[in-house]
Amino acid sequence: MEIDGVFSGGGMKGLALVGACKVFEENGYTFKNTVGTSAGAIVAAMIASGYSASEMEDVLMEQDFPALLDARKTWFPVPFLKWIQLYWKMGLYKGVALENWFSDLLAEKGVYTFADLPEGSLKIVVSDLTNGKLVILPDDLEEYGLRPDFFPVARALRMSTSIPFFFEPVTLHSLAGNAVTVDGGVLSNFPLWVFGEAEKPPAQPVVGMKLTYEAGHKKEKSIRNGLTLYEALFSTMKDAHDQKHIPKQLEQDVLFIPTEGISAVQFALSDEEKQELLQSGTRSAEKYLKTATFTGRHPVLRHRRMTG
Repeated sequence: MEIDGVFSGGGMKGLALVGACKVFEENGYTFKNTVGTSAGAIVAAMIASGYSASEMEDVLMEQDFPALLDARKTWFPVPFLKWIQLYWKMGLYKGVALENWFSDLLAEKGVYTFADLPEGSLKIVVSDLTNGKLVILPDDLEEYGLRPDFFPVARALRMSTSIPFFFEPVTLHSLAGNAVTVDGGVLSNFPLWVFGEAEKPPAQPVVGMKLTYEAGHKKEKSIRNGLTLYEALFSTMKDAHDQKHIPKQLEQDVLFIPTEGISAVQFALSDEEKQELLQSGTRSAEKYLKTATFTGRHPVLRHRRMTG
């Protein structure tokens, strides 16, 4: 049974999305069209490229994530002074290793540019800081004078996963000028509204997977210093806008996946922590599907007309 999927960002917590996808897969569902931000964009791209949930689980469980953190070499002798590079490079890590990993993953399925994917099967959310706007790839590439058929999917993923100050921003070079882009979560971490903006409602149910607290159980943040202030600031930027676009009557129809205790930038996850994230997604999806209703031969997941 075909469904469309919307996957939220969440950094390393994105492993939980795979656990949820596996439950849907085991229950006979396949994702036809996918939309994602940051970690959700990675999952969306892998699904669109032909990865099964089991394959995604194997890949992510085996991946050495700390190896993707490629800091620039510096002549500063004092470790603290290395942070001065943030002023010039705007990120602790280059992100080259990350993009290369994306390229290798997609190449395994014969995917290099958006031309290698079925039309409309993948949409990736990116934040354009230069022009102060949210960008949907590949749809908005023509606004920059670029052709989607020639644009690397791995580069789009790198743009969407550029956590501010953690990974260096990606500059989009085009005839229209240069645009500095960062994590799509800055402007929309849960782009449920993408399907709602379509000229026609989706032909199949839409399932939204959100890495967050349970609806109505958001915890207050403890802000004690500059680091916790930044964390609270970025978290608010990611979630507040999208939360306003989930109508109260539809909150119960969004798949909320608890990921407390894991940081979005906790790249050195233990195998146990990875398993717990996967299991959190599994438990949440199993609970979610129990509330789905069916009419005739077609599933009606109540949120199939989510317009956010």
